[in-house]
Amino acid sequence: MTSSQGSPGHGDWDDDDLSVDQKAWINGLDRRLHELWGLGRNLILVWSPSDVGMDVLVLPHYSISEHAQRAREEMERFASSALGIQPTSFIEEVIANPKHVTPEGLNHLARLVEAEPLSVPLDFAPGRDLDFELIETVVKRYSISYVEDRAVALFDIVGFSLLSPLEQVTQLNSLAHSVNSAFSKLLDKRIDINFARTTTGDGFYIWNRDRTIQANVNLYNFMHLVLADNAIARSKSKTNVAPLLRACFHIGGHYEFYQSEGLSPTVYSYIVGDVTIELARMIDRALPGQVLVGDFLVPMPDRDTGLATRIDSVEFIERTQKSLSGLQGMELSGEEIQDIRCYLTGDKREDGDYGIKKYLIADKHGRTRNVFNAKINIYRTAGDPIFLGAQTSELGLFKTESEEFV
Repeated sequence: MTSSQGSPGHGDWDDDDLSVDQKAWINGLDRRLHELWGLGRNLILVWSPSDVGMDVLVLPHYSISEHAQRAREEMERFASSALGIQPTSFIEEVIANPKHVTPEGLNHLARLVEAEPLSVPLDFAPGRDLDFELIETVVKRYSISYVEDRAVALFDIVGFSLLSPLEQVTQLNSLAHSVNSAFSKLLDKRIDINFARTTTGDGFYIWNRDRTIQANVNLYNFMHLVLADNAIARSKSKTNVAPLLRACFHIGGHYEFYQSEGLSPTVYSYIVGDVTIELARMIDRALPGQVLVGDFLVPMPDRDTGLATRIDSVEFIERTQKSLSGLQGMELSGEEIQDIRCYLTGDKREDGDYGIKKYLIADKHGRTRNVFNAKINIYRTAGDPIFLGAQTSELGLFKTESEEFV
């Protein structure tokens, strides 16, 4: 389970952009929802504006999983395994969609879950005095959401458990500095990344709150810069200050919620699901210094057109390579970046060309997944080039079940 860390507050907006009245309305809404939340006992499933404020559908948190399980059991009786049908309950679909629904939609869901909608009187008119998006962000603190295609990077410090406590905190601080430095460099180039991060104990999960093609590419570039800053720090360090890293990148689904902290939900969201589980199992098999990319095929919307395209790992890295010209001129340790090459590795094929290899790896539970080995080469105008990741010839100790060209 991971939690996001960003600017404290109620949601993804700047308080400076809100009027005094709007801030008061948000605080009033938060207090009313807090009462319904019941110290974490309940979750708000959906909401809809009403004549007096808003109507909400509130369920005990345990009933969410009960509804989902009951629906799976019923659907599995009728689902044909030959057709490959994957049972999905309506409750899971509701969780995956916005909390803001129409009054008709709310009443329909209320009948399905056999619960009565609750009326929440407000001092403002939703949609007129406060945008629906602002209200949605406050509601999400008291709800649960599902995202099916989140890009996440995982940085792991090699040999962390063998370090002394002082060395552990020093290396975590060094990694945190590399993260902040990379973020600052992207901002200087006007490359926006709305990232969140959390410590895993011996590293960080980092993800982009935005989910477009461009946002995912920016996160991968962000990973480049973190690893590059760390590599430079290691080359300059004479003591065990800068950590040796291994990293993984994957795109997949996860649930997002706000865990109770004291008497209120946290202002940072927590994520748990397939993408974090896959990354954790991938990193266990990664060699020191290695960079792995998961095998994914997910829809990614274009920021400009809004149209979604299903993109796999190979095409994603190709798109990332095309975007790297935007990083040229950026400075690393006082030297400008002249060129960057990022690619997935593979051996020379019979026709003489180099192909891309996909590796099947198994975790300690015997579960398998496909991964790609990634390389990043950064060339600077005067300084030595920075080589990140492992070449195919260096994968002798990389434990795989099988491998194939793609």
